[in-house]
Amino acid sequence: MENKVILNSKEISIIIDRLCHELIENHSDFTNTILIGLQPRGVLLAKRIHTKLLKIINQEIKYGELDTTFFRDDFRRKKGILTPHETNINFNIESYNVIVIDDVLYTGRTTRSALDALGSFGRAKSIELLVLINRRFSREIPIEPTYVGKSVDVFENEHVIVEWGLNDEESNVVLFNN
Repeated sequence: MENKVILNSKEISIIIDRLCHELIENHSDFTNTILIGLQPRGVLLAKRIHTKLLKIINQEIKYGELDTTFFRDDFRRKKGILTPHETNINFNIESYNVIVIDDVLYTGRTTRSALDALGSFGRAKSIELLVLINRRFSREIPIEPTYVGKSVDVFENEHVIVEWGLNDEESNVVLFNN
């Protein structure tokens, strides 16, 4: 079986618009809401959502980026030197609604590590998860997203990769086979 594009750039753009409007529906003016993009690939989606929301509501929204490398339960098992990405959260999340954003939800381990890492920044009022792709039936930890761009069912030997281009016209979501 050959690689298959499951979302093209136009479909990704439509999904991002829909997700932004769902967020507005649930969080209104975002005065008590923070967006957190997960490093490395969730940040690419989070930046697009943050930019789109700023255009729609014309109001500042708190935004940060979180690296979970040293909070993962498997970080000591990996061979070689780990190179973490930058965490950029210059505010306390205490009593805020936090929306964690990632590109693909697979086993749930990255999200679990994000929950652990966020505890260093305060106790959030609530935490929601937004993903572009929800890989169903592959969870190792009982985590489900609040906001989903698209759910896909894939086999064990398949991988879902979001190919982010420099602009929205160059992005795709591709299903790869090993």
